[in-house]
Amino acid sequence: MIPLKIGNQTLAWGTRTYVMGILNITPDSFSGDGLLAASAGSDAAMQQACRFVAAGVDILDVGGESTRPGSQPVDALAESQRVIPVIQRLASEFPEILISVDTYKATVAEQALQAGARIVNDVWGLRADPNLSRVAAVHNAAVILMHNRSKPANAEVQANLGGRYIGMQYNDLLKDVKNELFESANLALTAGIPAEHILLDPGIGFGKTVEQNLELLNRLDEIRQLGYPVLLGPSRKSFIGYTLDLPPDQRLEGTAAAVAVGIVRGADIIRVHDVEFMTRVARMTDAIVRRQ
Repeated sequence: MIPLKIGNQTLAWGTRTYVMGILNITPDSFSGDGLLAASAGSDAAMQQACRFVAAGVDILDVGGESTRPGSQPVDALAESQRVIPVIQRLASEFPEILISVDTYKATVAEQALQAGARIVNDVWGLRADPNLSRVAAVHNAAVILMHNRSKPANAEVQANLGGRYIGMQYNDLLKDVKNELFESANLALTAGIPAEHILLDPGIGFGKTVEQNLELLNRLDEIRQLGYPVLLGPSRKSFIGYTLDLPPDQRLEGTAAAVAVGIVRGADIIRVHDVEFMTRVARMTDAIVRRQ
């Protein structure tokens, strides 16, 4: 698999697992780590980013809109006001770290890439905004394309455990996810995004039941057969909470198990909240499964 050369960084797939740290510049993150917007959010985000960098993070993923089941949409202006100041500061203070913007809106991505982001992390796999693929291509950005069948009608929220999806129908879970990810990759290629700039995310927690998430995680190697690097984002998600009957702030061990299995199954990047702990999990798992 061709390495990703972006900015001043090279990600050599298969040599080790890369760690993406989550910076939620929101007041309503499902995981309880939402950082307030505007100046307070920027300061809090920088403090968190400093901890992540010290722990060995490779990518900082900045998002300004919660995507949890039942969350309220945020317009592009409000989202930009949350994330752009943070991205500007991160790019200035941590030039050695790749910055990703977690958005599906072309206008937000445009500003973020101008501010110093190098990767667009789109939870709708280029299906929500037809202009996003063009923006990424023009800026020579990498794109993370996630599978997503989230529908509010299928969301169920419990006070202690948070939101989950129920009654999600697939003809064949892995086949359907692979086909839809392949379609997203083709949208990127058609827009002029080179293949080596495309990464896929199976969308753990997005439009899948607890059981479907567990199956998808265990069969992650089938997603990697599509020929693109794979990002896995299981961190603190409700499939862990509903499996272990634990709220988001008690899902560290469940996340660690999901990360380790995901790496064994071929994950190239793990997207996590608890960077200090999960970096250790990744390094230990790599030492076991990536021995040369």
